[in-house]
Amino acid sequence: MVDTHAGFTTPGGAAAIAAERMPRAHRTAVLLAAALLSVLLLVVLSGCSSKPPVVPSADAASVDVAATITVKDMKFTPESVTIKPGQAVTWVFDDGVVKHDVVAVDASFVSEMMTQGTYTHVFTEAGSFDYGCSPHPRMLGVVTVK
Repeated sequence: MVDTHAGFTTPGGAAAIAAERMPRAHRTAVLLAAALLSVLLLVVLSGCSSKPPVVPSADAASVDVAATITVKDMKFTPESVTIKPGQAVTWVFDDGVVKHDVVAVDASFVSEMMTQGTYTHVFTEAGSFDYGCSPHPRMLGVVTVK
């Protein structure tokens, strides 16, 4: 679109004319506000992804805990464990102020978000159970039951 204004031909039309007349500080503030609004919208929309309902933790004192996994430094250590049917895994959360959770791909175990504490799950069936941390998609692990 080409607009003529005061004898000048301006590519972009009225919006371009308005932007040219806008003080630089004002243009910067408008662009910053638009960028912040975009980021806020992304955060809100990403929060709309539904996490499965929490599956309550088993009482670690009353089950056969065969493996312990530490949740620290943005990773699960160890990333992979192998246990037998009927045994449990306990995740120990110890990552300062960074909140994590444990979410099975099949939603068979799902912890609360936490910075400290433990979560225990008893595995009753054989199989491979992939899991991750919902806010940190690079944090992945697997429990193999055989």
